[in-house]
Amino acid sequence: MIDRAIAGRVAAAVGGGPGNEAPLPVDLGALVARSEELVVAYTGLRPAGSLPAPEEIGRAEWREANIASMAALLEPVADRLAGRGGALGGALRATTGLIAGAEAGALVGYLGGRVMGQWDIRLTEPAVPPRLLFVAPNLHHAAAELKADPAQLVAWVCVHEVTHAVQFTGVPWLREHLASLLGELLATLDVQLDPAAVLRLPSRDDLRALADAVRSGSLVTLVAGEGRAALLDSVQATMALVEGHAEHVMDAAGAEIVGDLGALRAGLDRRRRERPPVVAWIERIIGLELKLRQYQDGKAFCDAVVAQGGPDALHRAFAAPESLPTLPELADPAAWLRRTSPDLLPELPADAA
Repeated sequence: MIDRAIAGRVAAAVGGGPGNEAPLPVDLGALVARSEELVVAYTGLRPAGSLPAPEEIGRAEWREANIASMAALLEPVADRLAGRGGALGGALRATTGLIAGAEAGALVGYLGGRVMGQWDIRLTEPAVPPRLLFVAPNLHHAAAELKADPAQLVAWVCVHEVTHAVQFTGVPWLREHLASLLGELLATLDVQLDPAAVLRLPSRDDLRALADAVRSGSLVTLVAGEGRAALLDSVQATMALVEGHAEHVMDAAGAEIVGDLGALRAGLDRRRRERPPVVAWIERIIGLELKLRQYQDGKAFCDAVVAQGGPDALHRAFAAPESLPTLPELADPAAWLRRTSPDLLPELPADAA
């Protein structure tokens, strides 16, 4: 589905230079070990085995890893497209792969200059081992932009990424559940190609023009089949919880190793508001206007649950797939608490209605 060569070339053209590739001013191995202790103590989740060793990487390596993830995720869609095209199936797949590659490359190129860390997990490829990545040039840039101590910023980001690692290695069903939801969603997607846009598409060699063309509007759209609203809601709600939980824990547990956490949080939130959302590419290819801002809404849910029921209530979200909040419950944490943790809620006054 994605022409990886084109995606990589467009990403490099959009992403610019390598940035400051100086080593990070921390011992990442020791920092990950300390972060794991804090996350386990706060969440009650315990990894089934050792976490992968942290990797300090550059922008080019991050782009390469994420293009590979996108390509693998959409490969089943490409196979269906080629089979449907008859004699033209191969040509149709190649054209769609070129455009999808340009679209993916444009987004990856942009994000490749901003993403600070990543728990890189191939949800639909369980045989591929996960990676714990820290993008050194972006951490240096963000520290300067936020006027923050680089070591403090790296420590804070580390807690966030280790939380994801603990989620997916400490909750036995989470990876399979999310992979199942995504697999079911991808099985219903139908490819829509804009023929007029293809006719005016720049050549492979004109990478900047290609990037500009896809950023002006989606040329390849993946549309979910009818009756998939509930499935889309489940995917959104699950991802919002996963991201929001990491945001909550990086503040709650990160306070142990991060000094000026309030200033860092304010700066990071401001930085996020000033850029397009991470899900921009997914929105474009699926043709879906996501209603959830995963970081903000998920964190607001987790913060509210802990405020009303304590950390133990929040941890129950990972007890079983049935314990996950629904999309409406994300906007109404009290409703989720009444369903999952009535024993942890404060008693109502006798005269309460």
